[in-house]
Amino acid sequence: MRNPRHEGTRTVRRAERLRREIEEHNYRYYVLDDPAISDAEYDALFRELQELERAQPELAAADSPTQRVGAAPAAAFAEVAHPMPMLSLENAFDEEDLRAFDRRVSERLGHENVTYAAELKLDGLAVSIVYRQGQLERAATRGDGSSGEDVTANIRTIRSVPLRLRSHQAPAILEVRGEVIIRRADFAGLNRTQAEAGRKTFANPRNAAAGSLRQLDARITAGRPLSFLAYGLGAGSEAAPGRSQSQLPAWLRKLGMPVTPLAERVSGADGCIDYYRRIGSRRAQLPFDIDGVVFKVDSFSEQEQLGSVTRAPRWAIATKYPPEEARTRVVAIEVQVGRTGALTPVARLEPVLVGGVTVTNATLHNESEVLRKDVRAGDTVNVRRAGDVIPEITGVVGELRVPGAPAFVMPVTCPECGSPVERTAGEAVARCGGGLHCPAQAIQSILHFAGRRAMDIDKLGDKLVEQLFERGLVRNVADLYSLGAGTLAELDRMGPKSAQNILAALERSKQSRLERFLFALGIRDVGEATAAALAAHFGSLDRVQNATVEQLLEVPDVGPVVAGRVHEFMRDRRNREIIGRLIAAGIRWPVPANGVGPGALDGKIFVLTGTLSGMSRDAARALLEARGARVSGSVSGRTDYVVAGLNPGTKLERAHALGVTVLDKQKLLELLR
Repeated sequence: MRNPRHEGTRTVRRAERLRREIEEHNYRYYVLDDPAISDAEYDALFRELQELERAQPELAAADSPTQRVGAAPAAAFAEVAHPMPMLSLENAFDEEDLRAFDRRVSERLGHENVTYAAELKLDGLAVSIVYRQGQLERAATRGDGSSGEDVTANIRTIRSVPLRLRSHQAPAILEVRGEVIIRRADFAGLNRTQAEAGRKTFANPRNAAAGSLRQLDARITAGRPLSFLAYGLGAGSEAAPGRSQSQLPAWLRKLGMPVTPLAERVSGADGCIDYYRRIGSRRAQLPFDIDGVVFKVDSFSEQEQLGSVTRAPRWAIATKYPPEEARTRVVAIEVQVGRTGALTPVARLEPVLVGGVTVTNATLHNESEVLRKDVRAGDTVNVRRAGDVIPEITGVVGELRVPGAPAFVMPVTCPECGSPVERTAGEAVARCGGGLHCPAQAIQSILHFAGRRAMDIDKLGDKLVEQLFERGLVRNVADLYSLGAGTLAELDRMGPKSAQNILAALERSKQSRLERFLFALGIRDVGEATAAALAAHFGSLDRVQNATVEQLLEVPDVGPVVAGRVHEFMRDRRNREIIGRLIAAGIRWPVPANGVGPGALDGKIFVLTGTLSGMSRDAARALLEARGARVSGSVSGRTDYVVAGLNPGTKLERAHALGVTVLDKQKLLELLR
């Protein structure tokens, strides 16, 4: 007989262990930049902890990793006085200013070749985070330096900020200072999401970071890709080990704090100038924006000796870089078509040097964004570039507009294939309705079709597909199966053996599964999980092709939008022709056994753990749920099956302890069939 108290104790211990594991993985990911598990495995641990805390709310401690979803909206930000003022830094704008700063420091200290700690000057929002007894207590913006706004609820949503310090050596009260930023790749993704939803895009990562952190509704902040990097201390700084600024990052990392990278010790003005130049040459390749570098006298005792003026320390200086923005003229506005058919207006510019790189194009995202900024051919515009992100027009110089310049109008037919341009209600993005037969979408469609999780055509990479397309040998996915050994062998960097390998991979791909084939077609909004659900529900390609919207809505997790996408795709004459050619080429899959379909596993509880080769966890979940099973995040006495892949973790141990049946991927597929 099960002992409820014993079960409760085990649940508490499991929750504690999960919290420790997740904190450790956060530390490895954000601080050490050395993740030990995949994103899917991390998500599985997180979901299991969420389920435990949902079942027993008393387990949800304030410092639990799950408590980063954001609090209810605040009426306003409270004012917070900083324990120690957050001073500004004096600015240097060229190398001569740097030499003058070094001379002043040398004269006051009475010696030359002063050693400095050199750091990046992040372009974000400065914040102060106070920890009491190792627990995050309060966070505030810099404000006027003496006091700032209380943004504690918002800071708690940032995963790189530890809710609890890792080391017991931390002082009773510690104030960590750093910068909240948005990395360039995350910024590009955020703006894509904003544009596709018809919302205003952000001008640059700094504005996005500042606006995201200062949301009165912390739940909005939780949905933004904010990061935090520490660079210094306020209250409690006397407890830091070592006698220099350059020793501080290592100690902060031990506490669990991510720190600003590329910090160095340099000597004298020449050392500072060399660092300034080297970082300047790498500025465009950094993963986040910086607007300069900072030099601080390295010795804490010398910092104290130098002291501060009213609002700035005498021992530090910020050296700025020229702005990554320039002015040029829009020659024309053209429309590009992407893999998913999205039509993107792009401004063709008179060449201009921005941040050390010659810029000739700038993205305009979508029609709404063009009209909001009112960009027209012939306009003089300001252009900003940030690293590898496509340059962006930040504004039009209205007084220089050519009289009578016409406003931009999105074409009603695809500029590549002539298919009608479609726009779903509520979406800002216009799309080509051409599907598989649109040449602009062809290369990416072919690569998607050949992907490991789709038809898994080995060796069919970007360069080869581009060659095949450019030479007119392949125009759509069906053409792949018409290729011959002689044709392939004549391509660049190919030969008879390589050609035979490609043909063998194409032949192997013909033995597929319906869910892989549906995913490979690249139907918009149909990912692996949806493809698996469609395959499980209908059981045959013919039934999917001929399904009405109403019948598609009967599939688990398929809503009106996806049902419409599938129906439109399958009704398109040219898409059906390509699918017909693929089937004629010999692509096939096992036919489900009689009686296996929706409801075959009604009421059975499954738990997925580890990595299933060739099948994502979402796809496995969809297959099980389509047959009536329920997928849980934790193993209990009520669990019927545990499906274990590579690196299964503690769920497998618990399954063995409770006597739960364990399946590998092959046994799972056999059960589903």
